[in-house]
Amino acid sequence: MNNSKTIPAHISAFITVLIWGTTFVSTKVLLKDFLPIEILFFRFVIGYITLLVVYPKRIKIENLKHELYFVVAGLFGVTLYFLLENIALTYTLASNVGVIVSIVPFFTAILAHIFLDSEKLRLRFFIGFIVAITGIILIGFNGNVVLKLNPIGDILAVLAAIVWAIYSILMRKISKFQYNTLGSTRKVFFYGLLFMVPALFIFKFKLDFDRFTNTSSLLNILYLGFGASALCFVTWNWSVKILGAVKTSVYIYIVPVITVIASAILLHENITPLALVGTVLPLAGLFISEGKQLLKLRRKYNITREDNENNSSSL
Repeated sequence: MNNSKTIPAHISAFITVLIWGTTFVSTKVLLKDFLPIEILFFRFVIGYITLLVVYPKRIKIENLKHELYFVVAGLFGVTLYFLLENIALTYTLASNVGVIVSIVPFFTAILAHIFLDSEKLRLRFFIGFIVAITGIILIGFNGNVVLKLNPIGDILAVLAAIVWAIYSILMRKISKFQYNTLGSTRKVFFYGLLFMVPALFIFKFKLDFDRFTNTSSLLNILYLGFGASALCFVTWNWSVKILGAVKTSVYIYIVPVITVIASAILLHENITPLALVGTVLPLAGLFISEGKQLLKLRRKYNITREDNENNSSSL
């Protein structure tokens, strides 16, 4: 692991989930005039065009095996994940989906243990997971005593979590090929959009560009396209490349925290005392999982900086 890039990679992962945590608000606004598949398609078209402008170079794939990794990553990380999540929302409560999808780090850790030699399971991870998921459950149900289960929706949400875990493992594998992160992400978007085409017909997709004359709709879809798609997938993939799939995935714990805060501020949704307590636990879970490593890096950085300053003063 490149220690000089480790702290920036942690910051990158945090910024990514900070933005992803607010996408719920934008999506909720857009759902008034757009179908879920329309939001999905438009945001990734914008994301793909953005990456094409920023990095127009075509990455040269060494062999068919590498190409297949990109194909499967596009299918899982773009098409299947978002379709499963959006369809799940039509069958079950948003709180259920939010809680279930937040178990992504657990599935990522299991898959990484099986398929990635460099990422083995640690006790700290499981302790952090239990603490975080307890808080996420409190946030998700937001004080509701009755747990409303819907087998179809909840199963789809579990599948979405597994699919994203697979995507993270695939991107970790792709990172080993040493292709440019911008180019790699763009290629993943290309295959994701390609696999999305059949769904456009199934879910009655409409272009209807007149809807973008609404300033709110335009700004929110641009935010999802530029920020949540183009920028965040690049920063997420880069963090996975530097930190690994498991270390990066634990930042997903704080997505519900960001979502509940953003919803309260922008949508004026109520936060119960139980949910307020719940917002603390995912942060604690993240610290338990990665706090020790971050403190080590900080101490090492401070020592290195002091050495450099001493060397400069001696000159």
